[in-house]
Amino acid sequence: MILDGKVPSGPIETKWNTYKDHINLVAPANRRKHTVIVVGTGLAGASAAASLGELGYNVLALTILDSPRRSHSIAAQGGINGAKNYKNDGDSIYRLFYDTVKGGDYRAREGNVYRLAQVSVDIIDQCVAQGVPFAREYGGLLDNRSFGGAQVSRTFYARGATGQQLLLGAYSALMRQVDAGTVKVLPRREMLDLVMVGGRARGLLCRNLISGEYERYAADAVLLCTGGYGNAYYLSTNAGNCNVTAAWRCARRGAYFGNPSFAQIHPTCIPESGTHQSKLTLMSESLRNDGRVWVPRQTGDKRNASDIPESDRDYYLERRYPAFGNLVPRDVASRAAKAVCDEGRGVGATGRSVYLDFADAIKRLGEDVVRERYGNLFDMYQHISGENPYQAPMRIYPAIHYAMGGLWVDYNLMSNLEGLFVLGEANFSDHGANRLGASALMQGLGDGYFVIPYTLGNYIGGTRLEAVTTDHDAFKEAQDAVDKRIKGLLASKGGKSVKELHRSLGRVLWDRVGMARNRAGLQQALKEVTGLRGEYQKNVRVVGEGQTINKQLEYALRVDDYMEFADVLVRDALDREESCGCHFREEYQTEDGECQRNDAEYAYVAAWEFKGRDQEPALHKEPLEFKSAELKQRNYK
Repeated sequence: MILDGKVPSGPIETKWNTYKDHINLVAPANRRKHTVIVVGTGLAGASAAASLGELGYNVLALTILDSPRRSHSIAAQGGINGAKNYKNDGDSIYRLFYDTVKGGDYRAREGNVYRLAQVSVDIIDQCVAQGVPFAREYGGLLDNRSFGGAQVSRTFYARGATGQQLLLGAYSALMRQVDAGTVKVLPRREMLDLVMVGGRARGLLCRNLISGEYERYAADAVLLCTGGYGNAYYLSTNAGNCNVTAAWRCARRGAYFGNPSFAQIHPTCIPESGTHQSKLTLMSESLRNDGRVWVPRQTGDKRNASDIPESDRDYYLERRYPAFGNLVPRDVASRAAKAVCDEGRGVGATGRSVYLDFADAIKRLGEDVVRERYGNLFDMYQHISGENPYQAPMRIYPAIHYAMGGLWVDYNLMSNLEGLFVLGEANFSDHGANRLGASALMQGLGDGYFVIPYTLGNYIGGTRLEAVTTDHDAFKEAQDAVDKRIKGLLASKGGKSVKELHRSLGRVLWDRVGMARNRAGLQQALKEVTGLRGEYQKNVRVVGEGQTINKQLEYALRVDDYMEFADVLVRDALDREESCGCHFREEYQTEDGECQRNDAEYAYVAAWEFKGRDQEPALHKEPLEFKSAELKQRNYK
């Protein structure tokens, strides 16, 4: 099937405004008659729920957490992009659009990316109006800093806690609508299934995580804002509650999953240290503004960093990419770190890390300035590693971070299932095969504040929606399906824990579908995932009962989702015989080790249709056209 992204016609600069001028509208008095479910209350979910509540819709906002303030958006550190050109250094809406398309290695939809660049300027104004304490220059103007993949300074930041401050701003807007009575926040709820009525998304079956009981919710539309799937790899920078569950359960109902193999590896993380770890810790990309990345020139050099003279150091990013230096995109920096470690020049006890050194910055700027810019990040690093980064270089290594893949959506942010909208990281996104730093927060808030209020209204205003209650047979069918699945897991009585099997799956994905991939490794991964999926059904041990508080059952259901999802992830990587962004197939690289795309055959979004646990998924394609950003080989040299 050839998918239609439904991008409006006309010049790219006017597509969004023309779209807004010709959409269906819902009168203010009619909005209160419509109920909308928002699943997830991070930046995308909180901003969407607040905006729709402000418009007068009846909004139910569900979160797996005890408070929206604990959503994982809070962990974003470095900043949010906005094409304001405050530095007068050549930035523009087009430049942000171009950098994003290029950074994603030309695997994103042009119309969506340009719209994102357009609304970026409004996002900053919105957040300032909410009181977000962005860093300011001495005269009081908002400050900017640089991020990877750009040669301009367009990133607005609040030290190393930008996500936290933006989420507090969105949370304040959300709670204002809770107080007004238009939004009801339902904490500690987990989505178990999507309810389809007449071919449209009309509600959810959820678990109350406090009582363990099922709950049913009916609505006129469902907005999925549940983040990414990095934790399928077991070790990632994501919090433990982050999972693919909500998106995958929609995929079981027929929603297409777009580009699942596009999982970002972040180059600036505290390295893995042992099997005791359940997650890895991110060190913001903003550190590469002033920190210099290097390794010893000679293999096997075990001297302390302070004992290695400049002549024996290889600042490999500055050497290989002089135009961008340490601020190359994340996929490029990650592969470069892996390459020098594979050569035997890695540092630390395992040899699987590189140095991020601030000695030059401290000498140039003074320790007080560095502390002002990055102090909380330095404190976090010292707390975890026991090393003082003011006195010795940080040791970093790449780790699984953000998911560019997600449920396929059109220009309206609607999936192929009518009435199911997907926002933020949960959709296949505007980032193509690699996300530039400081763009996740931009997309989440852009989707929630400035896109969905129009596209949802267009859907509701142009659709005849019959009344549906939770007594509908579709809700009973969903509950019966969930019951059957839970009983199967509880009946297993096997000998392995959920965590043990999850860790095994993560090792397969990291080793064979991580920074470097090849046909033989992916074929082996497919066999291993199939074996693990079968073993999970027969040999996992889940104690307790169904409809009670049962944390192990919650985890077991999520890992069961990972087992199914991993099959599609591996197949997508195997099918795409090219290298692009984070998807690096070793068979397809240039002479100097860079990605070699195949635009003639693979310039499309891959959207996979789940056909059943023991059946191969079907591949659908949305062709990508590039009329405003010239298709060419990425070059950061």
